[in-house]
Amino acid sequence: MWFEDLTVGTVVEAATRRTVTETDNVLFTTMTMNPQPLHLDAEFAAGTEFGRPLVNSMFTVALVVGLAVPELTLGTTIANLGFSAIEFPKPVFAGDTIRVVTEVLEARKSSSRPDAGIVTFRHDASNQRGEVVCRATRAAFMRCRPA
Repeated sequence: MWFEDLTVGTVVEAATRRTVTETDNVLFTTMTMNPQPLHLDAEFAAGTEFGRPLVNSMFTVALVVGLAVPELTLGTTIANLGFSAIEFPKPVFAGDTIRVVTEVLEARKSSSRPDAGIVTFRHDASNQRGEVVCRATRAAFMRCRPA
């Protein structure tokens, strides 16, 4: 979608859902040099209130944004400007299937670039039980529709 398509109040459900695997979690956690045993050590995690390894929350937020890309920003994003809020109300475990619904919270034309605008998105991700597992608010620099 171009900047002009992303009006405040627009809600888009991502067409793709994704089941998170143990391999996703282990690869992401080790590739990012995170030695947290809660993500990597089943015996350690069994002794926590979760009873099993948690999926790395940084993987979760990356997946949430990625799932939203095809319907919203594929080929029209200039840059991700940042996140103003990220919440993880419920944990994600291997085997959970994540779906994402995004709402446009703010949209304004760029004051420095007439061919672009800034859009604030709120991505809400839920698991297969309908529990919200991630809520992320981010700003993106978006291309305007070509003349």
